[in-house]
Amino acid sequence: MSGQSSPHSSLLSAQFGPSSDPVIQVGRRRWMLQAGLSGIAGLSLPLLLKARAEGASNNRPGSVRSVIQIWLSGGPSQIDMWDMKPDMPPEIRGPFQPIFTCVPGVQICEHMPLQAAMMDKFTLVRSMDAKASNHTPITFQAANPKAQRTEIGRQGGGYPSMGSIAAKFRGPNRSGMPAYVALANSMVADIYGAGDLGQAYEPLDGVRINGKFSLPKGIELARLQDRNSLRTELDRFRRSIDSSVGFQQQDRYTQEAYDLVLGGAAQKAFDLTQEPDEIRNRYGRDSMGEKTLLARRLVEAGVTFVTLSDAWGHWDHHGDEVQWGGIAKGLTPMLPVLDRGITALVSDLENRGLLDSTLVVVIGEFGRSPVMTKTAGRDHWPNVMSFTLAGGGFGGGRVIGATDRRGGEIHETPLGPGDLAATVFRHLEIDPSSHWVNPSGRPVPLVEQGTPLQSI
Repeated sequence: MSGQSSPHSSLLSAQFGPSSDPVIQVGRRRWMLQAGLSGIAGLSLPLLLKARAEGASNNRPGSVRSVIQIWLSGGPSQIDMWDMKPDMPPEIRGPFQPIFTCVPGVQICEHMPLQAAMMDKFTLVRSMDAKASNHTPITFQAANPKAQRTEIGRQGGGYPSMGSIAAKFRGPNRSGMPAYVALANSMVADIYGAGDLGQAYEPLDGVRINGKFSLPKGIELARLQDRNSLRTELDRFRRSIDSSVGFQQQDRYTQEAYDLVLGGAAQKAFDLTQEPDEIRNRYGRDSMGEKTLLARRLVEAGVTFVTLSDAWGHWDHHGDEVQWGGIAKGLTPMLPVLDRGITALVSDLENRGLLDSTLVVVIGEFGRSPVMTKTAGRDHWPNVMSFTLAGGGFGGGRVIGATDRRGGEIHETPLGPGDLAATVFRHLEIDPSSHWVNPSGRPVPLVEQGTPLQSI
């Protein structure tokens, strides 16, 4: 993704920091077809209801468990964030200084003082092998080394994302809420969905869904509760809209929409104006802060899995010639925003009694090169990456794995994507030895090789 001539440059228009437009946008009328009553127009769709029934009957545990996955799109630099090498020459150690954390012997970047002060709530992982990954969310949102972008054939090889697995094997934590919600400016670039698991388990586009849970004009709640009257009204409603592909793709929202509209829980969960200004300011009035706060509201309301991204390619710091800049120019303003967002989230979850039941994963697709480029950045580096975890039963204050003296190779405790999947599924009380069935009828294990990080 180096240079400014990327064919995806139009997706990069959102600048970091406060925006003149709200993060949760209300689009054209057709966006109404993504939720609300427009999705109910196919109440008799047997395939959708069958998929929902199958999902609800599979391994549904009794406890409430959630995951918030914060996607650092582009590949965050391990050496300049969580695995610093201050004793190396400048071209390796980079422009930042390390600071001590509240955990003895653990240091992180000077631009993340809030995380340093509460490092006892976080677990740092410094030895994730990302060689199976490339410049997409596929491999690590699926947490499967076989899920890769290919130049030909199906993207991801049909393997589903962890969020889609959660949607099938757990469903939502509360009736009337979606199981899997994605918060990203580009669903194509930053979110990986269900693969061959099927359309019923794709994530709900949470950025563009807000405000779409109201009833169409002329249909009253009392009449909705009478299914016969409902079908009559919906027949009229369906004839009043076009039969575009966009509408046909909304069939999977049929039952969800009915629950969402009647229950009102989702409408409240997506409404950030219900939060006090003090809370909103603590998270930050920027893309990262508002999406992170919304993620907390969603899991609190009953969503099982949330994936969020602040902006596509935002952490791809090849050098000062690219849109996001090199390390100093790019990360200096970004790291405090991330620091504020993730620490506000973890603190807020703890204060609300949700931290043990919610696993927070902050991760990207790979790391950055140990030697800086001539333009003050770092190139892609899949040999190793760092990421951080909080909540979900992790005690915090722990570092897993280590890299060599330059920060470019795994030196201790090599981990792979399957270890992340095993960790997430264990938290969600989904049996990692379970399987899903691909279109050929072949059972595919959820985790082919992996150990939960709690056991490492």
